Amino acid sequence: MISSDHIFAEIAIIMMIATVLGAGAVRLRQPLIIAFIAVGILVGPAGLSLLTAHESVNLLAELGITLLLFVVGLKLDLHEIRTVGKVALIAGMGQILLIGGLGFGVAILLGFTPLTAAYLGITFTFSSTIIIVKLLSDKREIDALHGRIAVGILIIQDILVVLVMIGLTAFAEASQPYLFLTIFGVIVKGSSFLVIISVITRYLLPKILDLLAQSTELLLLFAITWAFSLASVGNALGFSKEVGAFVAGVTLASTAYRATIGAKLVSVRDFLLLFFFINLGIHVNIHYLTAEIVPALLFSAFILIGKPIMLMILLARMGYSRYTSVITSLSLGQISEFSLILATLGVSLGHISPSILGLITLVGLITMGASTYLILYSHPLYERLTPYLTFFDYLITSPNRSLKEASLMDFSHVDVILFGLGRYGGNLMQHFQQMGWHVLGVDFDPELVSFWQKKGMLAFYGDAENPDFMATLPLQHVRWIVSTLPNKRMGLMLLHTLKNHCFKGNIALTSHNFAEKEILCQEGADLVLLPFEDAAQEAARQIVLS
Repeated sequence: MISSDHIFAEIAIIMMIATVLGAGAVRLRQPLIIAFIAVGILVGPAGLSLLTAHESVNLLAELGITLLLFVVGLKLDLHEIRTVGKVALIAGMGQILLIGGLGFGVAILLGFTPLTAAYLGITFTFSSTIIIVKLLSDKREIDALHGRIAVGILIIQDILVVLVMIGLTAFAEASQPYLFLTIFGVIVKGSSFLVIISVITRYLLPKILDLLAQSTELLLLFAITWAFSLASVGNALGFSKEVGAFVAGVTLASTAYRATIGAKLVSVRDFLLLFFFINLGIHVNIHYLTAEIVPALLFSAFILIGKPIMLMILLARMGYSRYTSVITSLSLGQISEFSLILATLGVSLGHISPSILGLITLVGLITMGASTYLILYSHPLYERLTPYLTFFDYLITSPNRSLKEASLMDFSHVDVILFGLGRYGGNLMQHFQQMGWHVLGVDFDPELVSFWQKKGMLAFYGDAENPDFMATLPLQHVRWIVSTLPNKRMGLMLLHTLKNHCFKGNIALTSHNFAEKEILCQEGADLVLLPFEDAAQEAARQIVLS
């Protein structure tokens, strides 16, 4: 029997090692997931064999996975799912089918059994929510068009992985002669569980939350209790703890307290997930990693290169520009933390061997590490790849009107050409209209263009990076060219293009910092807008004058 003091000391040592390796990973701009798996390998049997408290680490790992699924469910507000748009659904499901099918085929060609190939194909379809959201947030691109599309696809993937886990755990022990009865039993148990939870969510949960919300600490305690309770119920019904925790998160997703609970839980979740990845590393056999190095490299190349290319094609066929398609696709070129969870579940169910878990883990280490740099340097990489991606322009099909289709229209009355019709650009366009100016709006998001067209605005699909498109604009008639895209590279390119077309009007660009503003002004911009600074000044003015 290991004493509690010994367990405490071991966990303290593990956390110290995790801190050191984590600091190294941050310095190398690598995901912490890789460092934590390396910690597990180092302290486990394959390394220094420092750990003896396996059960304690395993318990913390299970708590981490449970909270991860709870937080995923907490983010799935039905209203937000509806606003994600068809692009996330079509691109998300399309790439899952393509990658899953091709991954299965490649695995079969490499000699894997159909069941193992199916697991490999499924795990390769998912992309890492933790890595993508973290890096895009750091780059301040989470609200950009490519960021919104990537997050929408991740939501679709998260929903699908939960459904896959439900299916695997529900039918794991079903024997063929009683398969129908097993399916019937799963439907009855699942339906009863959801009906009871729906009734509690509708009539009892709001009252409990309102009562406990007087203390944020008590509210957080209830949320964790609710997550673990439904996780236990889900496990008892044969749906696994993860599924129960996911349902618990969904029940709170539409409440007014979801943001508070989610913000408080993220740090707890990340801390406990540390032990999941460490536990995964502990159980990795170095022999399996070295034995599967060749298929791991082949699969990694397939995910890092093939996965983005297929997603680029899907987005181009949906009408998105070359730029949006490429930048979005580069962010999704890795497998997910859910891939590792799913593979671990497959081992526990006896569907795949530990060597396959080692293979998937090695693919995860390679693709997560390499894709980090693809995301961080996506814009320079796009510029390098642009000369070789011209064929994508022939794939783009836009459901919206283009300027070529409107070539017979009279644009002599247009005062402003406005690039970017998001929240900031859309408001600018409306204010211009109210002040009597005529605006021609341009955006490379087909859904945004369709939205403003339905409101009666002169809005067209177009890409400011396309020189051929710029040649179709009525530049000789307008007084101002305004770009609301806060991207220095885009601004400099727009200045260069307009100079080549001998544009005589004024140019207003957008930036988020003063350093870029100075550069854009030096290069010829007549005005550089600073949305946050301008909004702060206007807010202060209104407060002082009120």
